[in-house]
Amino acid sequence: MIPFLVLLGLLLVVVVAVIGLYNGLVAIRNHCDEAWSNVDTELKRRYDLIPNLINTVKGYAKHERELIQEVTALREKAAANQGSPGSQAKDEMALQRALGQLMVRLENYPDLKASANFVELQKELANTENRIQAALRFFNGNVRDNNNRVQQFPSNVIAGMFGFTRREFFELDEPAARTVPKVEF
Repeated sequence: MIPFLVLLGLLLVVVVAVIGLYNGLVAIRNHCDEAWSNVDTELKRRYDLIPNLINTVKGYAKHERELIQEVTALREKAAANQGSPGSQAKDEMALQRALGQLMVRLENYPDLKASANFVELQKELANTENRIQAALRFFNGNVRDNNNRVQQFPSNVIAGMFGFTRREFFELDEPAARTVPKVEF
């Protein structure tokens, strides 16, 4: 009877451990999904701000039309991208670079710099960029935790059994995209 109870106790410990590991993997998967949803929300916020910024700028910077059109096209492409974080990072990088170029060029327009609408939009865009960076750091932290659990023993055994996989980080590929454009007013 004692060997049976010992065996039953060991089986119970194994079952509890499997349940705990499985629930931990589900929780981190859900954290990753939530974090990506937060990133998506902040990116949409940026996409909503850009048309307002463009419309404000159009009146002042008629000869910058080509760059304005490029920013608009890149915004539409980035907003439509529902692919992997890597795919979205590529489109976001191009949009961020074009926005930086636009802001640098606009420093030569004194009337624009004095426009309350432009100043407010610029502040809001800067705030949004900060929120995006915070959301991306949170997302990448959750991806790191997920990948650790999926790859480390013994949770990797449970992850393999139940189809949990590594997640993709949101990364910028170009070193130039990692630097903030210098804008002086």
